[in-house]
Amino acid sequence: MDVKDRELLEKSIKKIGKFNRFGSKPGLERVSELLHRLDDPQKDLKVIHVGGTNGKGSVCRYVYSVLQEAGYKTGLFISPYIEDFTERIEYNGEQISPKDLSRITDLVIEKADEMVAESLESPTEFEVVTAIAMYYYKEKQADPVVLEVGLGGRGDSTNVVDKSLVSCIVSISLDHTDFLGNTLKQIAWEKAGIIKKGCPVIFFSKEQDVIEEICSKAGSKNAEVINCAEYVPYDLKEDMKGTEFSAEIGHRLYNKIRINMPGEHQVSNALCALQIFEILKTQGYSLTEESIKGGMSSARQPGRIEIVKEDPYIILDGSHNADSVKALKEWAEKFFTEEDEVLIVTGVLKDKEYGLIAEMLSDIGTDFIITEPDNPRKLDAAEYKKAFEEVIDPKKELWVLKDTEKAVEEALNKVFVKENNNKAYKALIFTGSLYMIGVVRGKLMRMITEV
Repeated sequence: MDVKDRELLEKSIKKIGKFNRFGSKPGLERVSELLHRLDDPQKDLKVIHVGGTNGKGSVCRYVYSVLQEAGYKTGLFISPYIEDFTERIEYNGEQISPKDLSRITDLVIEKADEMVAESLESPTEFEVVTAIAMYYYKEKQADPVVLEVGLGGRGDSTNVVDKSLVSCIVSISLDHTDFLGNTLKQIAWEKAGIIKKGCPVIFFSKEQDVIEEICSKAGSKNAEVINCAEYVPYDLKEDMKGTEFSAEIGHRLYNKIRINMPGEHQVSNALCALQIFEILKTQGYSLTEESIKGGMSSARQPGRIEIVKEDPYIILDGSHNADSVKALKEWAEKFFTEEDEVLIVTGVLKDKEYGLIAEMLSDIGTDFIITEPDNPRKLDAAEYKKAFEEVIDPKKELWVLKDTEKAVEEALNKVFVKENNNKAYKALIFTGSLYMIGVVRGKLMRMITEV
């Protein structure tokens, strides 16, 4: 990216960021009004709508990758981004250009300012970004758009779409309880809000409360519903970098599907993607076995058990809640022994189950660096340290570096500069909030070639 494009990008981000002061508020009235003033671009889009607590980003990546492999000019809308804002809005394998972002941002903000001038409630930052994406995909005539829910479902701004080719609710667990409710049933009710009248819905759950809630909502909307947890994958061959498996989806056998996103939990996400393809086929999309296998194997999700270096291993994982940390723990315990030295750098948000997270990380780490994500909702490092002190063996080392970039530098020092540490670390794992992982990834990629 040249200097001019970088300046355009930074100006757009600054303009959009001004709407951050309006916070995060559920409801579709503001974004509906904003999009209406832009001639309702969302009404012309064919959408695959993906929600859930964990795994929705991975399912989006599988679907987006396969559609591209099959030759479709498809869009991908995700949140949050890892390093660059433009990651949020992709089309046909390319992030939105700074010029397009700048042009559309100015148009959307003009309409948002009109709303405020008319004494209407201002759109939030996420609603402005959603409107930018919808307008961009309409211009590009994206077919289809893979749309990731931001928070919840019912009141999320992506839910402004009237219909979907298929709605997918990947998984449901306790997270964002201050917004979504304190029980799985309440959260399922919120997530099921993306189900559209007469549009098929798939989900993955073995929890009875979740199953009942989603099936009830689907029934009220006359929507076909499929629980992918009923599919049993077999011939699993898992290695450090991914998994091969076979499964019967509906009446079709998918033989030796290879996914290169690490962790057995990714198989559940892959099953959801495969079911989406079966539904898309009935709607006229041409998806061959070759395009599905090729797209599934080439799909990557940055910051999700991402191995960026080997010998020793450097791993990035945005395990931002207890369920995702559990998946990381299960993966790590398969490939690292109790004798292996593992340094973990971690920082989380204060609304997470950080005591439970510390307990699970203590099972796979031998030493720890506690830091803080770059976010107002960050958990104070001193408080996080106390949680670790309650669960780790006193022989394990524990350091605090609030500044994430300095934590990266110190971690690399400990792993690669032998005179600074007498331990031969087999792995360095950065895990926690995606806000932290974004900073880590940027810093790491600049430094990793130097070590």
